[in-house]
Amino acid sequence: MKTKKIFQVFLVMVLCAFSFFYTEKVVDFIRDSDPIMKSIKEKSSHHEVKPVDAKIEKNKIVPGISGKKVNYKESYKKMKQYGKYNESLTVFESVEPTISVEDYYDKYIQEGSGIQNDISLVFVVKQGDNITNIVNILNENAALSTFFVDGLWLENNESLATTLAEEGHELEVLNYNNSYEELYFSSSLNLVNRITNLKPKYCYAEYDNKEVLELCTKLELHTIIPTIKTGNYPFSEIKKKLSKGAIASLPINSSTEIELPTIINYIRQRGYIIHTLDNLLKEAMDMK
Repeated sequence: MKTKKIFQVFLVMVLCAFSFFYTEKVVDFIRDSDPIMKSIKEKSSHHEVKPVDAKIEKNKIVPGISGKKVNYKESYKKMKQYGKYNESLTVFESVEPTISVEDYYDKYIQEGSGIQNDISLVFVVKQGDNITNIVNILNENAALSTFFVDGLWLENNESLATTLAEEGHELEVLNYNNSYEELYFSSSLNLVNRITNLKPKYCYAEYDNKEVLELCTKLELHTIIPTIKTGNYPFSEIKKKLSKGAIASLPINSSTEIELPTIINYIRQRGYIIHTLDNLLKEAMDMK
């Protein structure tokens, strides 16, 4: 008797599972036969973009970029509510690159993907530097940038750093009083996190620096070496080497203050868009 009841329960479960499977297949068939879904599938190839893998060459890596594909079910749902096919209602989902910069902290990043006309201005802030004029120029020109700041400078200028982040600029740690001692460096990272509510992502090196790379790899931070390192003649140096995906570093000095408005105007006249470092290097594609 007990065996019979177990069999009956099992049979009911099998029938329910089959019924659910059958119903789902019927729904799929009806949906796939709908002219709206047929149009979505026919036109999907015009919208889809293949991902581009990050490129690795020795100890350097160039970020790739994700692709996108049509989400058939979500696109159909939106268009069905609309009543007919409408290309603007197409819903996309991301296709991640097979080789991603996010998997490699032990490589230097020296430029963005170069797929779009994007560049980044990064400022190297050492202990004792006054960045007020630089920040004012950037804000007046609506140019968001990245500041690599000395940890001791950060402790002494927390209010200014907070304002910097609130204005949309990116804040990263340079070192701590010209030192890369892990305890102090990590403390500075935590302070940036508290100020910005964001986890720092990048380290800065002027050249191949094993000490910086090893520490930042351990802390899961990407180490960048700028494409263009400027000094006393920043405009001239940027003008010579400006290219898609370039990372241009500028020191805090009088030359930078004088030439920065000209630099920003020149970059934009050449058709480039100035982004923070994180926006330049991100691999996620706009899903619109």
